[in-house]
Amino acid sequence: MLFPNARGDRLSADGVHYLLVRHSTAAAKVCPSLKRKRVTVHVLRHTMALDLLQAGVDRSVIALWLGHESVETTQIYLEATLAMKEKALARTSPLNGRPGRYRPGDQLLDFLNGL
Repeated sequence: MLFPNARGDRLSADGVHYLLVRHSTAAAKVCPSLKRKRVTVHVLRHTMALDLLQAGVDRSVIALWLGHESVETTQIYLEATLAMKEKALARTSPLNGRPGRYRPGDQLLDFLNGL
């Protein structure tokens, strides 16, 4: 058994939640920005799935690790991060333009802010 409770039995969902709250509260004392974050088991699960994806682990292996029956279910966890999107964009270049990040003009920004 990977995570036993104090009696040596399987750790319950309530036990996991208790430990998560206890440790995230302790961590927030050292890292105050954690107080404004929502730390849940689901968030940790999602973060681990993204870390595995960024490390190059195959999606089907991640699905098995998460206990999903299908890779489609796992897609929920594997939404690309901004860093992953920028890395993908960096590998491309526009057909008739120069590579680089698009910088909108003030007129466009004013229009979008007015929406």
